[in-house]
Amino acid sequence: MSVVLGYDESPGAARALRIAIEVAAAYGEPLVLVYGAAPPGPAGEEYRAHYEAVRQAGRSGLERAVAAADEAGVPATVEVIDRSPAQALIEAAARHGARVIVVGSWGESPIRGALLGSTPHKLLHLSTVPVLCVPTED
Repeated sequence: MSVVLGYDESPGAARALRIAIEVAAAYGEPLVLVYGAAPPGPAGEEYRAHYEAVRQAGRSGLERAVAAADEAGVPATVEVIDRSPAQALIEAAARHGARVIVVGSWGESPIRGALLGSTPHKLLHLSTVPVLCVPTED
């Protein structure tokens, strides 16, 4: 089993990372850090440049998260997946036999999440794996 964390350096991601490390350490399980890099728009030169920038941003953010997991003694792997964040997390959870998916929330209202489709909102409705939604700190 594993603990899957959606990590993107958003305001809610820092606390979600700490909680995910705590959960992984408590169960003695590896942490799988996932960044959903959904391909933008139609193909072409702008597409490729934007796509690579998104993937690089994900890799950079995940490197810092891996360092935090290493410091806590929790083994971590990284996946940058070419899907929307919610779909990337669901797929990674299935592949890694996740005990739980951990995501941060940064204070969106429930109505905004329902209308705009926030990742935590989507996961709560689509995931067959338990979802731990971590609010930002005050």
